[in-house]
Amino acid sequence: MIRAVLCLALVPSLAAAGPRFVDDSAGLPAEHIYSGGWEHFVGGGVATFDCNGDDLPELFAAGGTSSAGLFVNRSETGGALRFEHGALPQMTGVTGAYPLDIDSDGHLDLFVLRVGPNRVLRGLGDCRFEDVTEAWQLPQRDAWSTAFTATWQPGQDWPTLFTGNYVDRFDPDGPFEACDSSELIRPGKGSFGKVETIEPGWCTLSALISDWQRSGTPELRLSNDRHYYVKGGYEQMFRLAPLAERSDWAKVSLWGMGIASRDLTGDGLPEVMMTSMGDQLLQFNRGSGFEDAPYAQGATAHRPYTGGDGRPSTGWHAEFGDVDNDGRADLFIAKGNVDQMPGMAMDDPNSLLVQGPDGQFSEAGLEAGIATMHRARGAALADLNGDGLIDIAVVNRRAPMELWRNVTAGAGSWVGVAAVQSGVNRLAVGAWVELRSAAGIQAQEITVGGGHAGGSALPLHFGLGGQSGAELRVIWPDGTQGDWQPVRPGEVMRIERR
Repeated sequence: MIRAVLCLALVPSLAAAGPRFVDDSAGLPAEHIYSGGWEHFVGGGVATFDCNGDDLPELFAAGGTSSAGLFVNRSETGGALRFEHGALPQMTGVTGAYPLDIDSDGHLDLFVLRVGPNRVLRGLGDCRFEDVTEAWQLPQRDAWSTAFTATWQPGQDWPTLFTGNYVDRFDPDGPFEACDSSELIRPGKGSFGKVETIEPGWCTLSALISDWQRSGTPELRLSNDRHYYVKGGYEQMFRLAPLAERSDWAKVSLWGMGIASRDLTGDGLPEVMMTSMGDQLLQFNRGSGFEDAPYAQGATAHRPYTGGDGRPSTGWHAEFGDVDNDGRADLFIAKGNVDQMPGMAMDDPNSLLVQGPDGQFSEAGLEAGIATMHRARGAALADLNGDGLIDIAVVNRRAPMELWRNVTAGAGSWVGVAAVQSGVNRLAVGAWVELRSAAGIQAQEITVGGGHAGGSALPLHFGLGGQSGAELRVIWPDGTQGDWQPVRPGEVMRIERR
């Protein structure tokens, strides 16, 4: 049963004072720290997904040289965040994880990225998992995996997976100009199949398969770290069938660490946000290509906004989410020094960029109460207590994991959408959900990937502001358009395709 919650903010007065969060980190059963040396300077992702059917998201957090942790959600609706330890196979070396239903059995699985061979945990229900790495014939390499994305291609029972690898740890001439190759793993018969190698690699730290042009043909975008490729590399885009790199778009080189996507203009095309050292880069999707957002857009988050450290920021996980439910997507960026890089800020608080009516972003992290100075890495935006407000989880390097509960007063109304289909690809990866109201159209795609070393498999969240009479529809992965239907504010709508 999908949790339905009466939303008290159906009135048109919207969060005039801005978003507010309180620290609920004490709701974790124990401190969780992403630890380790050079091989864990990057990574530290967190996966959010419901593994026991109670409509509250669990958290899987990478641990580096410490054990990865599964935290089962025991929060009360609208109350303080509270989690318990879940059972997992013992795993160290974990850099991140992504949830998806690989075998389409109705239970979410976990693809676990590691320094060392990656692993696949098959969901058994009730937050139980079994290691099926060998049984499902996952290709094994002793690599440093830091990126993941997946999709279902037409006619395939299993997904196509991408795993992105960072520096080749065994290159005696490294680490500079020693980027490892990456893999595209095709589906087989009831297991993983053919592996296609992407080389040369440019030290990939994040990846996302999306239908960028809304053409029905998803493409693979990679964000790569020039700190180690040094020269010659760039952000990449690949066609999947057959695998081929696109050369017909403007290339950009940056210290790429994270990817986020969301339609910000109302034209149905997803923009892309890429985190980096120094300026973060927002690009507008013009259909035929991408155009850098101007500085006045307010999305660069290039220096700390508090604490007095004037050196450039370092961005990691990026994620869009409407934290005040005003109908406009906001942007969270996890930030923190790689370790002791003297040219970059050491006191580098996470950014919460709130989108205004003019489409420009303004920093709200200090006023929102989330301006801690830890070295953040992975993060997740999710409604952790079922009250219709998006909360924040942050994994830190060499500092405890944080939970931030959203307590924004006067927030707008909201609706969640869970699209489900029978057969393969049950959670409709590649589908688009469009919501229309008097304020325009919001569009979101169901994807697996993005962020920095962690992603989610949760219902899509739409803020409605003070709008009434909104409608929504699902455009399914094969392009079939569902009927427009009235929105039911204050609940998660489960839309099933038989």
